Amino acid sequence: MAELTFGRSPVDSQRRRPRASLPMPLLLGLLLPVLVTLIWETACRTGLVPPNLLPAPSAIFRTLYRLALTGDLQLHLAATIDRLGLGFVLGAAAGTVLGALTGASPLARQMLDPMIQGLRSVPSIAWVPLFILWLGIFEASKIVLIAVGVFFPVYLNLMIAISQVDRKLIEVGRVHRLGRWALVRRILLPASLPGYVTGLRSGLGLGWMFVIAAELMGASEGVGFLLIDGQQTGRPALVIGAILLFALLGKASDLLLARLGNSLLRWQDVAGEG
Repeated sequence: MAELTFGRSPVDSQRRRPRASLPMPLLLGLLLPVLVTLIWETACRTGLVPPNLLPAPSAIFRTLYRLALTGDLQLHLAATIDRLGLGFVLGAAAGTVLGALTGASPLARQMLDPMIQGLRSVPSIAWVPLFILWLGIFEASKIVLIAVGVFFPVYLNLMIAISQVDRKLIEVGRVHRLGRWALVRRILLPASLPGYVTGLRSGLGLGWMFVIAAELMGASEGVGFLLIDGQQTGRPALVIGAILLFALLGKASDLLLARLGNSLLRWQDVAGEG
């Protein structure tokens, strides 16, 4: 039986792989943040910006550093990361199951997709009263709210990726007399994997947005709690510091997921890698 392969050859992969170790993309990505920080710090030190509205980056760093010395920062970071991690796993698992089902089965898609697409339009804050009513104000409602945010991008991207697999690829598999599971493993899975990885990354990003809404639900720990505490106590350095922490955590988690996705999609030969 002939072997079905996708994408670039092993020679191409070996030739391209060393380029990933070059630091230039990282340096280019840091260039703009560093430049903005320097301009920001200069504007604050010269009095162009009032410190009670926009504290200098050095003041924000000192605020976070003092929190780290007391151990409070680590506590709040751990609480937020735990909530996001559990919510992401639950939402991604549900999105994977239903996305695969509706993508592979036209009947399931006709039955389930209209309702799911309707629920996808509900704003995140609208779920808060319902989840508090059902699950209380403790961790369960927060994790479920994050899972809802993660679910929809994973579901939508996987459903579209599976339902739009090129029919010619499936016919090639049938010509080679692949069974159902072999067809899934060697045709559907590789063809839909790029869309699935995109859905996971989108779900992760939306999960970070839902964390803030979740930590408004009576949380006493978490980066969202720091954000609200800074607003209520009139500490703009803490507010901006919490926002920057969300940005850093989101970027770090997306980078890890992107690296994992790139390792799974190593067989692709795409224009963006040139």
